Amino acid sequence: MMRTGVTFTSAGLKIAGHLYIPDNAGAGSAGRRPAIVVGHPGTGVKEQAAGLYAERLSREGYVTLAFDAAYQGESEGEPRGLENPAQRVEDIKAAVSFLTTRDEVNPERIGAVGICASGGYLLAAAAADHRIKAVGTVSGVDIARQFRLGADGTQDPAVFQGMLDAAAAARTTEAHGKGVQTFQLFPDTAEQAHALGGRHAFEGYEYYCTGRAEHPRSGKFLPWASIDHMATFDAFRFVELIAPRPLLMIVGREAVTSWMAVEAFQNASGPKELHWIDGASHVDLYDKEPHVTAAVAKLTDFFTTGLAETK
Repeated sequence: MMRTGVTFTSAGLKIAGHLYIPDNAGAGSAGRRPAIVVGHPGTGVKEQAAGLYAERLSREGYVTLAFDAAYQGESEGEPRGLENPAQRVEDIKAAVSFLTTRDEVNPERIGAVGICASGGYLLAAAAADHRIKAVGTVSGVDIARQFRLGADGTQDPAVFQGMLDAAAAARTTEAHGKGVQTFQLFPDTAEQAHALGGRHAFEGYEYYCTGRAEHPRSGKFLPWASIDHMATFDAFRFVELIAPRPLLMIVGREAVTSWMAVEAFQNASGPKELHWIDGASHVDLYDKEPHVTAAVAKLTDFFTTGLAETK
């Protein structure tokens, strides 16, 4: 397996990615492989969970592409760190477009995996892009629902209304030349994270802010404009349009966010599968064993069928 740095364009912005190529791919048309786009969690980068899954799936024989979303990581876009659902959906489609240009790839056999927020973005992208032949999510969420309703779905609606007030005030401040207004995503300590959000918040802090998986380009802040960009986004609105292409949603049995995957699954029409991994939390599926191995094995079986060569 070989990893190569690549770039492609999404809505006029240069996107940075890592392309993983199996050793025997690209030997003429007969050697063209099925390919998989892998999207990273919100605030993540291609060197974290997305890169791990891309590498592991490439070792199973797929050409895979992990990339940094626009405004994030090594990709272009200002303000830095912006979470814009419309752009994130476009980034996935642009990644598919890039794969269709590669000699190693069979353009009729392209699938995608979305991890965490990218799981929701992928559902929206695949609903409209028929080039994505099979759709997989890992700990998939609708990031807009998570901000509106909380990770567990029980957040007081007044919390999000307050965030929209802050986002509006930030736009006014920026209009007066005071620079990009941001807010901190993670508490300062593990103890604060656990006190504020229990196990889920602690595991997010541990993954992004400690030696477990911290990366210098992974975002610790969001521009306030991200909030009103996300306010009216609904990743699940057109999930039924994915059919008759297959959908696999992999969820940790202990994930506090699992209600979102269940909701999306219920709204989807077949063929579809909701696959539970016992003992795994939401963040466990980013990097912890044996959970990643179990998820990759399930994804491999899924794409073996979903991206099978048609006669």
